[in-house]
Amino acid sequence: MNENTEQGTSKVFFTDFRCRPDEGRTDKLKRLIKAAGIDQIDLDGKFVAIKMHFGELGNMSFLRPNYARAVVDMVKERGGKPFLTDCNTMYPGSRKNAIEHLYCAWENGFTPMTVGCPVIIGDGLKGTDDIAVPVVGGEYVKEAKIGRAVMDADVFISLTHFKGHEMAGFGGAIKNIGMGCGSRAGKTDQHCNGKPRIDADKCRGCRRCLAECANNGLEFDAERRKMSINLDNCVGCGRCVGACNFDAISFRNDAAVKELNCRMAEYTKAVVYGRPNFHVSVVCDVSPTCDCHSGNDVAIIPDVGMFASFDPLAIDQACVDACLKQTPLPGTQLTEEMARPGFCDHHDHFDNVNPNTEYKSCLAHAEKIGLGNRRYELIKVK
Repeated sequence: MNENTEQGTSKVFFTDFRCRPDEGRTDKLKRLIKAAGIDQIDLDGKFVAIKMHFGELGNMSFLRPNYARAVVDMVKERGGKPFLTDCNTMYPGSRKNAIEHLYCAWENGFTPMTVGCPVIIGDGLKGTDDIAVPVVGGEYVKEAKIGRAVMDADVFISLTHFKGHEMAGFGGAIKNIGMGCGSRAGKTDQHCNGKPRIDADKCRGCRRCLAECANNGLEFDAERRKMSINLDNCVGCGRCVGACNFDAISFRNDAAVKELNCRMAEYTKAVVYGRPNFHVSVVCDVSPTCDCHSGNDVAIIPDVGMFASFDPLAIDQACVDACLKQTPLPGTQLTEEMARPGFCDHHDHFDNVNPNTEYKSCLAHAEKIGLGNRRYELIKVK
């Protein structure tokens, strides 16, 4: 369990985005981090990995470099040697190898000058520089394949943009750490529990899904103008599911999403277990899908605020609870889903915006394997 745990309850610190005229969001973030107890960690002379998402080119909802700079400054003030990091992706885009990944990060504003520290791609040039890390108490994963630079760090910090997600329901600290710190092989390992299927009657032959597949797992029949799955090549990443606007693609294994969630939780435990770790989540621009896409839809709820904790599970639970208290914004994917004929209200913004997903299995499994607590004490910082 995390070091801020007492009798099954973890501390989560929160501040909203209201600022005095002489104070900005990054100033409040620094005060939040200090109040949450970062001084409890010995950072002097230590390598500190700060895991975050640099955003896909074209996406505008990822966290701005200003937030990263605030965290970096806090680490450096305490003698630490921070670096920003993420691992390569397993799908087409701007981050599938370290060269393109770094150019993407730079273009989105993450340079040593703007953030105050180096940017290091955790699993190397081609996504193959990883290390097998035992998962203590793992049920689905015995050894997680984690980017070597992530594991070489003495201290681990996650800086997360909390938002919706087309597969996992939402993308929070566990998603940022578990999936994000997996090497390309590790990402495949987490996704390999299920493969999708295509309903030919619903498929429009638009080929939007084809652009998302990096593994030749999709084939287009030009005569029928229909897509099909090549089961030999498909790795089950699910990018095509999120890309289809006509609900033609779904997982053939009903447990696929649940198992993905459980694997992510176990990968997260592999990353943080046995070393100091600290977590920051920023709940703003809560887009319905991941920052991995080359575009983003408008936020489904109002901006909420910033959270910090030693417990990655508690911070995810706190962020979820805060989001569910918000009123859906009009003219969004969420309200469009809710207005559809035959809509089934799950009384949950994330389940409603992406009805084929669910996230509760991730939180439940994370608690089961001892990653942290779902019960928390919310401490507000003004």
